[in-house]
Amino acid sequence: MSKKITGSPIQTELLVHDLKIPISVIDAGAKSLLNREDAYGPLTEKQKKVLRRIIRNALCTQRLVNDILELGRSREGVVACVEFTLAGLVTSVLVEIFDYFDPSVAEAIRNARTLDGLCRAVKEKDTRLCFDAPTWDTRLCLDLAKVKQVLRNLVTNAFKHRSRFVEISGRVDGNQLVLTVRDDGRGIPKSDLQNIFKTYFTNGDILDSTIQSHGLGLAGVLILLKDMGGELALISEDGNGAEFIATIPF
Repeated sequence: MSKKITGSPIQTELLVHDLKIPISVIDAGAKSLLNREDAYGPLTEKQKKVLRRIIRNALCTQRLVNDILELGRSREGVVACVEFTLAGLVTSVLVEIFDYFDPSVAEAIRNARTLDGLCRAVKEKDTRLCFDAPTWDTRLCLDLAKVKQVLRNLVTNAFKHRSRFVEISGRVDGNQLVLTVRDDGRGIPKSDLQNIFKTYFTNGDILDSTIQSHGLGLAGVLILLKDMGGELALISEDGNGAEFIATIPF
């Protein structure tokens, strides 16, 4: 008599969590070679360039791992609210994005001490920040990891598809935070409006090849917003850019 053998379902989050250690080892090893030439020997400029590329991609992979783990926690209803300012949120997201494809701009963002200084730091990359001073300094109490992932994915998506600029704005409207990310790219055809929120879907070529697509961004944004009781609106026409509006209740 035969017996059907069934295994336990694989916990993706556990497998992803195990990636954190090897990624950290790769990152630490590359940084040691790059920053400790006295111990490991001199490097050529070509070798330094390769190591910097390794570090950037290790950082990108590390963030993807953290994003997947946060989605898993979100599905389980885990919420970790902390106090933060809108200024801190936007600045940290911009640092993470520019760290990957333009470290010099990321460093300028880190050194900016005011909203005007931050606007100047990102202006050369055709990035616009539209916040009034009171809103910029507003203290919020939300799940920072989830909100940061939402904003980072929306901004990264806008960079992929922009033609000339990306615009980030935000406001506090009653008991909710409203974040808006707009680009002037080719827009989204009506036939793709629903599909873009499906996992692994991409609508055409990436305009900026330095920012790679993993196909989970907008799908992840929608999941996180729903789990926080929020909403995502999209305004777009084919050929006229796209505007994403995320609303997150306090």
